[in-house]
Amino acid sequence: MSTQSATTTATAPASWLAIGALYLSALLQGLAMVSFPASSAVLTGPLGLTSAQYGAIFLPQVALAIAGSIGGGTLAQRWGLKPLLLLALAANAASQLLLAGAQWTRPTGAFLVVMVGTASMGLAFGVGGAPLNSYPPLFFPDTSDTAVVALHSLLGAGLAIGPVLVAPFIAREAWIGFPLLLAALCGAALLAVAALPFPTDEDDAEAADAPRPVRSGLFWAFVVAAVAYAFAEGTFSNWAVMYLHEARDIPEATAGLALSVFWAALVAGRLLTSVLVLRISSQSVLLVLPVLMGAAFLLLPLAEGAALGVGLFAVAGLGCSSFFPLLVTLIGNAYPEHVAWSSSMMIAALMLGVGAGSFIFGPLRSTFPFETIYQLSTLYPAIALVAAVLVVRSEPCRQTLHELWTGSRCQ
Repeated sequence: MSTQSATTTATAPASWLAIGALYLSALLQGLAMVSFPASSAVLTGPLGLTSAQYGAIFLPQVALAIAGSIGGGTLAQRWGLKPLLLLALAANAASQLLLAGAQWTRPTGAFLVVMVGTASMGLAFGVGGAPLNSYPPLFFPDTSDTAVVALHSLLGAGLAIGPVLVAPFIAREAWIGFPLLLAALCGAALLAVAALPFPTDEDDAEAADAPRPVRSGLFWAFVVAAVAYAFAEGTFSNWAVMYLHEARDIPEATAGLALSVFWAALVAGRLLTSVLVLRISSQSVLLVLPVLMGAAFLLLPLAEGAALGVGLFAVAGLGCSSFFPLLVTLIGNAYPEHVAWSSSMMIAALMLGVGAGSFIFGPLRSTFPFETIYQLSTLYPAIALVAAVLVVRSEPCRQTLHELWTGSRCQ
């Protein structure tokens, strides 16, 4: 699609409605992703899941997210982006109906129903990666960095506000209303997307049979950066409450606040980045973020009081904020003939890192204290930084960054 046609499309009233439906889909994706952990008290309480069963429900989520991203990258080139976005919304709606349905299958069937629900949500996240990351540059070709980061900001906002939204339902003993409401919103977004015109990514359609850059060293630098980032983010988010409460003797409520602050800082950092990249290069932002992650890992073992602990998780959230969205933008710019496929591979790499990181931390915890694990975890942002340096120094990314910054081509 040409820049002129994309810009014309983006200025049409129907396209602004399509943009709204797209960004609403990102918010709903974040809410769906957090709906299961936000419902943990119900799942392990009234629905009767054991701690081991609760931990296991996220395995199909990771597996289907990886499978969905790998398959979605190919299907996007053959079917187009819009059918995949519709499939993602349908899968998210199904995941919430299954979550609500567990209420009527307890105690014997609840575990299986919830497992299928997380699998459906993981599939939605996987197949949704291609359209959610490919449409913003098509709608806003002149500010693609800002458009992609803004979309990820809304996805992160869904993660941050989900637990806040579900709490009143649980307090009123009407928890089932939350997944049913979210299912209805996903259904409404699906109807809106189906009815509205969306731009066509002609480059990806023409490149369906073109060789993919799996033998490119640059492609694997992107993958390594995404996996290392996922390890870092998972270590911060999955163990924040336990670390502050058990290792630093901080009250559980305050430790929970630190996790909320982490997600809030991540969203705020993405919003800040969406403005910064209009004035400074994406290269500069990308390379600073792993340094913030590493600083948080090094300083967390020194956190004695609640204020410092919460503050360091805010730094961690800022460090994690825009690293992945900027990677998605840059890999699309590096391989413009495979935008949907490359962004899907980034989602697969992200979920691989999330899944592997979740399992590795457990065995490490039985051998080392939290403080040592956090210090060792500085390896993750260090690897991410090295891979990011290789990315931004590559010829395709240097050319793209120069064009974005100066409006002219490198000589």
